[in-house]
Amino acid sequence: MRNIRTLIVDDERGARKELARMLKSYPQVIVLGEAANADEAEQLIGLLKPDLIFLDIQMPGRSGFDLLENLVHVPQVIFVTAFDSYAVQAFEVSAMDYLMKPVREERFKNAMDKAIEKIGANDGVAVFVKDRGKHHLIKWKDIHLIESVENYARVFFGQEQVLLKTSLNKLEENPDCERFFRASRSILFNLDHISSVKKDNEGMFVALKTGNLIRISERQAVKLRSLIKR
Repeated sequence: MRNIRTLIVDDERGARKELARMLKSYPQVIVLGEAANADEAEQLIGLLKPDLIFLDIQMPGRSGFDLLENLVHVPQVIFVTAFDSYAVQAFEVSAMDYLMKPVREERFKNAMDKAIEKIGANDGVAVFVKDRGKHHLIKWKDIHLIESVENYARVFFGQEQVLLKTSLNKLEENPDCERFFRASRSILFNLDHISSVKKDNEGMFVALKTGNLIRISERQAVKLRSLIKR
């Protein structure tokens, strides 16, 4: 069974210690550290890239939701809070669970059983996006196309699309995007979503399973051919 690398984020020291105590019952869980606010957590998540975070919502400065919005690497999330008013918003971002303080042992066990099953199945890393007032937690593997829009990126997944506040160049540098190929200056697509590759007098085209047809620049066509032959 794979280890689950975990981070605890809460401004209350007592709450952090209680979660750490409860996690001692799970030998497959490695607690990488603790953070008392969103700024500390953002640094640790970027450095350590945990699989799972236990996240308080109301903290001094930025909230737990604000933290998620600024992350490049977004782990699985279990919210732990004293307020029930955020439950709907939490599940809108596909949180794994929502625990109320004080956390009962039985509820904690249910949340951990779910986390162990889901993370053990390698369900995939995700990106957190806030777009037009809605929150989305999108797995990279579910994204088939990313399109440049000035200094932003439009992300396409399923039948939906959202605007991500980053550039295509920065996304290319993100190790979570290793399965994305740069078709041209303005397009990235997911190699795992290719349906077919065609070549005619006008150049090379990639058809995605979604029906999108993408023209590949002449320079990138050489690189794509070498990848496909592997």
